[in-house]
Amino acid sequence: MAKKRIGILTGGGDVPGLNSVIKSVVYRGAETDCEVVGIRRGWEGLTHVNLSDPASKARYILPLNRENTRTIDRTGGTFLHSSRTNPTKMKKLPPVLQGQKFEAKESTKKGVTSMVYDVTSAVLKNIAALGLDYLIAIGGDDTLSYAAHLDKQGMKVIAVPKTMDNDVRNTEYCIGFSTAITRAMDAIDRQRTTVGSHERIGVFRVFGRDAGYTALYTAYVTGVRCCIPEYKVDLKRLIELLINDKQNNPSNYSLVILSEGAEWQGYTVKEYGDADAFGHRKKMSVAEDLSDEIKTTTGEETVVSDLTYDLRSGSPDFVDRMVAFTFAGMAMDALQEGKSGLMTAINEGRYAMVAIPDPKLGPRKVDIESMYNTERYRPRYDRKLGLPIFLTRP
Repeated sequence: MAKKRIGILTGGGDVPGLNSVIKSVVYRGAETDCEVVGIRRGWEGLTHVNLSDPASKARYILPLNRENTRTIDRTGGTFLHSSRTNPTKMKKLPPVLQGQKFEAKESTKKGVTSMVYDVTSAVLKNIAALGLDYLIAIGGDDTLSYAAHLDKQGMKVIAVPKTMDNDVRNTEYCIGFSTAITRAMDAIDRQRTTVGSHERIGVFRVFGRDAGYTALYTAYVTGVRCCIPEYKVDLKRLIELLINDKQNNPSNYSLVILSEGAEWQGYTVKEYGDADAFGHRKKMSVAEDLSDEIKTTTGEETVVSDLTYDLRSGSPDFVDRMVAFTFAGMAMDALQEGKSGLMTAINEGRYAMVAIPDPKLGPRKVDIESMYNTERYRPRYDRKLGLPIFLTRP
């Protein structure tokens, strides 16, 4: 019987735990007579590769085995590297595809219209040329949206959710979230000494473009106020709360955590740079803007700290290692059972296989009523009896 060939890739931003998934898939593959092929640089590996060019093939295709993955789970990042490539909306054809005809259409994102190409036919040809029977795609909303698209084209795909924002639908947990919260908690606890020594207001910015889970859960475990994208706070009220916190603190300081996409009434986060393959532009620092408002309104000095990239760096904590290894095992179980079009997940605190989320639904959002106190700009700590460990209601 011919060996089954499994392709595996990581897309979007890196998070701790990706290498644990990759290694576990490779080791399980070795036990079940499967070959595992690493696709390097995410979906770019299937859009830019020229399989007739040895140099291009070496750049994008990496056969995986026990030897070259033996120690990768000990570090963070992704052994296979990553990119933000959307094969359905490519603004420019890569050299290997130039001169070929692909469906072209106009794409409009936030008022900006551009011509894009759908090169899925080339992706499917490369998958066929590589002899891949299955594909395991590890990523967040953007990466998994294309995984769902490939599934509809007939490719057998299993998705594994990862994002420190924890905002992928159909699951309560994504790889990278626990480590991000742990890192944020540690950073804030360390920086309390500086903020307190200078008797200032500490303003911390964390990732969270559309969903506020990272800010909310960090605030939950540090006892700090927070602002999230799902709710526009009243700026005057927020500043009053921070000043009151400071005055009532024996060390004369206060803290607030902001999601990168958090806004207050009458304010919109500024963006800059070109949009990526999924239409996202980088956001200016809402923390700096809040700092300016605090200084202008009260004369109080602030300390602004951007924790974003630090939270996704380094090795995974216990939870992310455990979930990563478990998700990998679930993915391989599903493939051995002939299943596809599914995503590994945790629902109601239990591991589950679910449908790959419909990309049209967008990211999963914080439920304001049950999770966020809109009067105090804090997480809600009440009514948790019977909830699963990550506190998400069904």
